[in-house]
Amino acid sequence: MEILNRNNQSTPASLGYFMPAEWEKHEATWLSWPHNTETWPAQLAKVEETYVHMVEALSQGEKVNILVDGGQAEESVRQKLSQSQADMDRIVFLKIPTADAWMRDYGPIFLAPKNRGAKPQVFTRWHFNAWGNKYEALKRDGSVPVILKQFLGAEVFETGMVLEGGSVDVNGEGDVLTTEQCLLNPNRNPGLTRGQIEQKLRDYLGAGHVIWLGRGIAGDDTDGHIDDIARFVAADTVVCSVEENPADENYTVLQDNLKRLKNARDKKGRPLKVIELPMPGRVAREGARLPASYANFYIGNHAVLAPVYHHAHDAQALKILGECFPGRRIVGIPCEDLVYGLGAVHCVTQQQPAI
Repeated sequence: MEILNRNNQSTPASLGYFMPAEWEKHEATWLSWPHNTETWPAQLAKVEETYVHMVEALSQGEKVNILVDGGQAEESVRQKLSQSQADMDRIVFLKIPTADAWMRDYGPIFLAPKNRGAKPQVFTRWHFNAWGNKYEALKRDGSVPVILKQFLGAEVFETGMVLEGGSVDVNGEGDVLTTEQCLLNPNRNPGLTRGQIEQKLRDYLGAGHVIWLGRGIAGDDTDGHIDDIARFVAADTVVCSVEENPADENYTVLQDNLKRLKNARDKKGRPLKVIELPMPGRVAREGARLPASYANFYIGNHAVLAPVYHHAHDAQALKILGECFPGRRIVGIPCEDLVYGLGAVHCVTQQQPAI
């Protein structure tokens, strides 16, 4: 196994690799089974039930690779899943200890060759500093991609840049959504300019046309991850979270993002089609706002996992996503307990594209 680009060697883009859109066919979905009682002090059992529902839906259409802390953890998870409707033949357990469950942010970002089948799969490793050095104990999860290379026949590109998977969203055609609040934050890459960051995205994701939004939603400890506010659902179409209540603290921020998207152009110079997605109102723990959003959905091969919060807008959000993905089953995943840990279904999943 070789780790590439330590000394300015060829980049993925120069070798014909890119990050496909999430709706492209997957080889697998990757998860880390939740176990951290500091993240979910009273919710962990419910969060495990949430994972069971997620694996049930995903395993009907693709392999699900699950990181567990050891043999005892594997047996516990295997028992839970075997009592569900999950396809156990499509579930693979890897005994890799983790500090927490946020695979989207510390796991590898997989790429695919533009000429599918002609080259081996590769993934990129970005530096994980626990969302701007907020959680020292969680930084060790940054080693997960290095450990995974032992299990995968994939080459690894070292990027030399701090980035979490939830901070970017691509359409597979050269466009990437992100926020200024996150990628330009001095707690990430203070030595890089906006232009240098755009070049990194071009070199390592094959997505150099950056559509910059402003800020993320209240309660988001990631400094404005894009997967809570706006997502590509087609090459030229974006869903954008919008708060209907002018008195809500998210109203002005989300209106600004909506305006930016309506004025944006894609790599080909086309205006984007923008679909407004409602917000689920205020979801809180001990009085503190949580980053609850319907935009934190995950697109599997056969199913879209959509967070719901027992809110009046749940049905509307599911209907909108169903219209965006008519060939997939829309599965509502109750996320009040999961989001207590400050993330939802997209935050804990990572796709591995088929090649």
